[in-house]
Amino acid sequence: MTEQGVATFIVFEGQARAAMARYAEIFGDGWVQGPVTLREGDLQGATGPVVHATAVLRGHRLTIVDSGAAHGFSLNPAISLWVDCADQDELDRLWAGLEEGGRTYMPRGNYGFAPCFGWVGDRFGVTWQLCAGHPTL
Repeated sequence: MTEQGVATFIVFEGQARAAMARYAEIFGDGWVQGPVTLREGDLQGATGPVVHATAVLRGHRLTIVDSGAAHGFSLNPAISLWVDCADQDELDRLWAGLEEGGRTYMPRGNYGFAPCFGWVGDRFGVTWQLCAGHPTL
């Protein structure tokens, strides 16, 4: 029987392996990579498109794939991953890694609900809301 629950599902167009490697680099022990299934017959297998991969980011399950078809859309920033940070130093460290080659949607700052919050899109198009000092933490 498979585990029941909800996972964030992220679809890339050929950059899933690169994105997973980058997130492992940025989040360190907070990123736990699961098995990766590649499409058969693709460029020696090691660099082929990802059919299915799993990861856990600080207890949150992710399913990651490369689409087999080109789409007329890219990732939409209306859905993002929220990461509670222990403090501003951690937020700044994560921000630096995610912002490289990406885009800022809301600069780091005090928006009233937490002393430090920011919304950033990484170079793969995934958006991240980073928050330090939120009262519910």
